Amino acid sequence: MSGVLHLVSVGPGFDDLIAPRAVAALQASDVIVAYELYLRWIGPHVEGKEIHTPPLTQERERALLAIEKARGGATVALISSGDIGIYAMAALAFEEMGEDDTYTVNVIPGITSANACASLLGSPLSHDFATLSLSDLLCPWDWIELRARHIAQADLACVMYNVQSAGRQQGVYRVLQLMLESKAPHTLCGVVKNAYRPGQEVSIHRLDELPLLKFDMLTTIVVGNRFTKRKRGFIYTPRGYNDWSDGETAAPRDVLPQGAAWVFSGTSDGNALANALAESFPVVVSAATEHGGALAANPKLTVWAGRQGVEARRQALVASGARVLVDATHPYATVMSEQLVGLARELSIPYLRYERASDYAPADGVWRATPELAAQTAIASGQRIFLATGSKDLATYLQAPGAQDKQWFLRLTADPELIERALALGVPRERICAMQGPFSSAFNEALWRDWQIDCVVTKDSGAAGGYGAKVAAARALGIALVVQGRPALVYPRMAGSLDAVFAQLRELGIA
Repeated sequence: MSGVLHLVSVGPGFDDLIAPRAVAALQASDVIVAYELYLRWIGPHVEGKEIHTPPLTQERERALLAIEKARGGATVALISSGDIGIYAMAALAFEEMGEDDTYTVNVIPGITSANACASLLGSPLSHDFATLSLSDLLCPWDWIELRARHIAQADLACVMYNVQSAGRQQGVYRVLQLMLESKAPHTLCGVVKNAYRPGQEVSIHRLDELPLLKFDMLTTIVVGNRFTKRKRGFIYTPRGYNDWSDGETAAPRDVLPQGAAWVFSGTSDGNALANALAESFPVVVSAATEHGGALAANPKLTVWAGRQGVEARRQALVASGARVLVDATHPYATVMSEQLVGLARELSIPYLRYERASDYAPADGVWRATPELAAQTAIASGQRIFLATGSKDLATYLQAPGAQDKQWFLRLTADPELIERALALGVPRERICAMQGPFSSAFNEALWRDWQIDCVVTKDSGAAGGYGAKVAAARALGIALVVQGRPALVYPRMAGSLDAVFAQLRELGIA
């Protein structure tokens, strides 16, 4: 009597997500071979059957056992969660079966982890995407890094499986860093734990927030692409048919001036520098947003604005024959600065960092080197805490130990995405001031008095970021001020004033 081997997919974890064909295969089988966890949701369909449950790490033994039973004439169901043909047992079964085996083989598809997690997040996989397992048990780690790098450079949406285990803690953070090298830091992502199982957790983050999180083998990470958007607590990636516009105002490559100085600007200081340089030679000013591009607008400047990735910047710099790269991004935009240093080195373009000196004085308030330390100090100092630190480190402050016992108030740029992030972190709408700064001391004083703020956290952002006005307002109200220090980076060249920029450009033979 010839046996039957059903390779059965049982989906993410709920009985009602198992395909009817899979249920029929389970019911028709004499022998069930599965990891014990799967019995929790297939139990009603396998009562009274011969059941074998080798441990999690004995996948090959499970496959061999199922094949042995099928060769003996039994009808066997070899079980995998998700889809048995994706990072699962089907391949092992095919590896171990013989060409001369006569038992019947049926492969029954199911809802994958990628499908399940995407459904909980919204619709992030509506265009091209890749899946990537971070387990190096069956694949060399350098292959995983190479694939991650290409996924990021192609700006594909991506689903990461086998994210972190007890013996493999750091790999995911290396892959996330590779993603950040080519994808924009604000790329929307989802983290799902125990999809459609007890203990389910779903959260949405920016890509640059993921390195701060902890994961495990029950977690799946979904990384969007440059088009991924947020709406009503979900994320989705537009299908893109007929309209690939993403709101960028970047100058087309063929109109970029040749031999221009490139100024990557993220502050009013940067825009002022670009305008000054434009009096001497062609300048391209790159800003992260359309609003930033508008602020930098000048008939003598070429504006390259929008949410560009590393590859787009590399191509534009090469195509335009950039003569110098001036990094005038925000003092706290460390990921961007590191990318620009790397691009300048790779392309042999002179690099110059332009950053005003710190305005901090010990009398201003308590200085803390990191957002984690600043959060700890603020939580110990006040009850109604105002964050004037922007959007990047919101999660660090709002999820710090003891943060849940405080009342948090925010000031953010009036960007719907940033406001959605704050709301998702639990900040009530009535505690969010959505306006574009900088603000006067009088404005700060009135706002903090009305909100009864007793502690303010700010960055050491200099005059361009309204630092002095915040110090003056906090002093006038007699409230605690915590200053989050600037990140410490080593730059190849640095200038702290317009005169110093021109002096260094002369040394480089450019000005």
